[in-house]
Amino acid sequence: MKKELKIPKFKNEDKERNFWSKIDLSEYFEPEDFTKVSFPNLKPTSRSISIRIPEYLLNRVKEKANELNIPYQSLIKEYIQKGTFN
Repeated sequence: MKKELKIPKFKNEDKERNFWSKIDLSEYFEPEDFTKVSFPNLKPTSRSISIRIPEYLLNRVKEKANELNIPYQSLIKEYIQKGTFN
């Protein structure tokens, strides 16, 4: 740590926003001062989409999802993730 950062009490968000906009944190912290954090309860933003797939393929996915006892849309997401990231 280079020097101590004194954070005042703010009367409102505008005053706090103004304070942070004028601060250069590199004057106060070194990269090694930071630690990795995890936000396990944070859910990624989802967006609904429409796709057209043959009915027989959708039926096969639904049958497989039923065997695995999971929602078919979750199974489709899993298939997409495996195909894209592995």
